[in-house]
Amino acid sequence: MAQTPQPPALEYVGTLSVLIAEPIDVGPTPEGHRRIIPITGGTVSGPRLSGRVLPGGADFQILHTPELSQLEARYAIETEDGAIVSVDNAAIRAGSAEALGRIARGEPVDPAEVYFRCAPRLRSSAPRWDWVNRTLFVGTGERYPDRVVVHAFAVA
Repeated sequence: MAQTPQPPALEYVGTLSVLIAEPIDVGPTPEGHRRIIPITGGTVSGPRLSGRVLPGGADFQILHTPELSQLEARYAIETEDGAIVSVDNAAIRAGSAEALGRIARGEPVDPAEVYFRCAPRLRSSAPRWDWVNRTLFVGTGERYPDRVVVHAFAVA
């Protein structure tokens, strides 16, 4: 008799608080409505990853429907020991048209109203941080008017 597969365990890595600027509205495209959200800085704090989010990245968004957005954020973290870790974070944000409309207008939305899940890919050339190159990460997200908060977990 076959055993029922067990889900992998998750290990909390840290929380990223990513500061954002006003969106650049690209407008409607064949794939959906596109926006670019500049990343201006932020912090990272956790048991396995701490440092600061460097300015210069962006979140490239496609609003497929009023209830569904596809996000692809690209930015860098400088760790407390001075290493650079690049982040490519693919995410899905889904909720009511009303809740996502408030997010698009920069208004506060209770995170419980929105399904916001992500799969950040971290990469570093620093030997001490090589473990991020060999680890799969998942996370939950929260969108606030001035920042995005990501709680990141390593898949064991």
